[in-house]
Amino acid sequence: MKQKILIIEDNEMNLYLLTFIVKKHGYEITTARDGKEGIEMALRIKPDLILLDIQLPGIDGYTVARELRKNPVTVNIPIVAVTAFAMEGDREKALDAGCSGYIPKPIDPTQFMKQVEQYFPQKN
Repeated sequence: MKQKILIIEDNEMNLYLLTFIVKKHGYEITTARDGKEGIEMALRIKPDLILLDIQLPGIDGYTVARELRKNPVTVNIPIVAVTAFAMEGDREKALDAGCSGYIPKPIDPTQFMKQVEQYFPQKN
């Protein structure tokens, strides 16, 4: 069974690029365009991993991560912030909000899945 990745991203070009790369590596993809939809999708599909943009319309990515960490259904799902917020302190802010990891944009398409795959829960 394919592992499921939820991509929460509002920018059309970024969403296209992330979806293309992730699908190419054989993962099942679900997408959400804003924080509210992202939370709803995460609760519904229970993905194996979430790729989360921080700058989203409505509810920002920090709030999405905090909400997902409060819910027993999503508390253990790895969340990787994939964001253009790459100033000093932004990584720590994402981790403090509940993200498991942080990948700054622009992403390197040749290295992206290696970066993402390190956050999947290890199979025993």
